[in-house]
Amino acid sequence: MGRGDLTPESIVRLEAGAVVLLDQRRLPDEELELRCESAAEVAEAIRTLAVRGAPAIGVAAAYGYALAASRGEDLDAAYRVLAEARPTAVNLVWALDQMRDEPTPERARALHLAEVDRCKRMGTHASALFGPGTKALTHCNAGGLATGGYGSAIGALRAAWEEGLLEHVWVDETRPLLQGSRLTAWELEALGIPHAVIADSAAAHLMSRGEVDCVVTGSDRIAANGDAANKIGTYGLAVAAAHHGLPLYIVAPTSTIDLATPTGAEIPIEQRDAAELGTRFPAWNPAFDVTPAALISAIITERGVFRPPYHFS
Repeated sequence: MGRGDLTPESIVRLEAGAVVLLDQRRLPDEELELRCESAAEVAEAIRTLAVRGAPAIGVAAAYGYALAASRGEDLDAAYRVLAEARPTAVNLVWALDQMRDEPTPERARALHLAEVDRCKRMGTHASALFGPGTKALTHCNAGGLATGGYGSAIGALRAAWEEGLLEHVWVDETRPLLQGSRLTAWELEALGIPHAVIADSAAAHLMSRGEVDCVVTGSDRIAANGDAANKIGTYGLAVAAAHHGLPLYIVAPTSTIDLATPTGAEIPIEQRDAAELGTRFPAWNPAFDVTPAALISAIITERGVFRPPYHFS
């Protein structure tokens, strides 16, 4: 498989007896597939970031639940092990809830295709916010790899590029696991979109030089008031963007909006193994931070562009 062949089925699919994932831990150096033959193995793949990105792990979990049903596994146990794989992304539980009454491969595939369709509609809405010659900055990876197909934030950039509005993308490396420099840059190169990887700590300097027109990211959970959890470092970008008078756009499907969570203060923040920071000393390694709604210029879903104050219901 080459990057030009990055299709929904090449990212995650259900085959007879297994959920098959493109192992994102091995990119960009190797394009290898991982076979998961039980719900527990799918959960482990989610936990260890073989598949990642809120919509994509929801799709993988749906396939894992369908696999468990076909194997005669205890579905309550399968639900629990999948739901607990990563706590911050609300799409995971949302997808499992969609599967409970109809745990079939057909239902899981329908959810997958619907996710891709939502991303394409988000891209259309979001590209309307771009002016000619836009230089955008993005953080982490919210492309096809993270959504099971087209991409949320990267889908917006892709749509703007195709409409002749996007000039360049600055790609935060996204420490500590480098989803930006490993995955987003890999996707943008395949799409032919001009880009450059920067150190996370260089973003504010770029803004001060007038080299950034907007910041575009995805989200793993959006609270009812518009507070948004995303990869650690997003909050700092939002503060820097606000200081420089730049808009921050969040692009995410409605399945990412959690109306049962009033504010960002109630969003559970996943703590990752300190070893990911590459130090033998004591460390603190949250996977996400929460950007307050007041720092978000617009939230774009498949339903359109929402401005503050946010009302999603």
